[in-house]
Amino acid sequence: MARNEIALITGGSKGIGAAIARSLARDGFDIWLNYRADHEAAKEVARQIGESGRSCRLLPFDVADSGAVKSALAPALETDTPQVLVNNAGFRRDGLLAWMEEPEWKSTLSVHLDGFFFVTKMVLFGMLKRRSGRIINIVSTSGQSGVAGQTNYSAAKAGLIGATKSLALEVAKRNILVNAVSPGFIETEMTAGLPLDRVLPMIPLGRMGKPEEVAEVVGFLASGKAAYITGQVFSVNGGVYL
Repeated sequence: MARNEIALITGGSKGIGAAIARSLARDGFDIWLNYRADHEAAKEVARQIGESGRSCRLLPFDVADSGAVKSALAPALETDTPQVLVNNAGFRRDGLLAWMEEPEWKSTLSVHLDGFFFVTKMVLFGMLKRRSGRIINIVSTSGQSGVAGQTNYSAAKAGLIGATKSLALEVAKRNILVNAVSPGFIETEMTAGLPLDRVLPMIPLGRMGKPEEVAEVVGFLASGKAAYITGQVFSVNGGVYL
């Protein structure tokens, strides 16, 4: 019996990452779910995935820690290679650059850019050998348009967009497709404190997006329907940035 394809999602215990994991499981993927510390939330996502008839392997590690990435992924990669990698792990430490401390700058770039590098490099070797794979990076409108108070976050996400395009060129001949999905204002813990009276007028559709709406685009890019798409950025932002 053929094995189910595997999708690895980083930062998958809540918000957009959890929605992506559930969506890909419904599409028939077994899930490797990475998260850093929220064990209970991760177990709940794993339970939901199990109810959909797919398996979920929990992989707790900090994507910005190269040693932790290797320790967690090397044993799993000995026997399997994910068909899909979704680099979703990330966080914000907002503040004006004039008052930003060095740890706020470095930690933000490290999670998004170092995390992309450490995880993708490990998974990529198996994809290259198999001559197939999908790498989908979750970026942000902030990395496309710039946002005051998010110089570190905007720089990290813009860097990830550039990495998406360069890697797409490097691996296209091996049938590995690399794309980015760029959410705008999405209803997650990360946006819970935003002043809606100021935010909603900025969005042409007049509402916040849902994590599931981002997940649907990821699901499309992971599917056979997206076989001729690589190096692109897909915005899911309600028209806030065109």
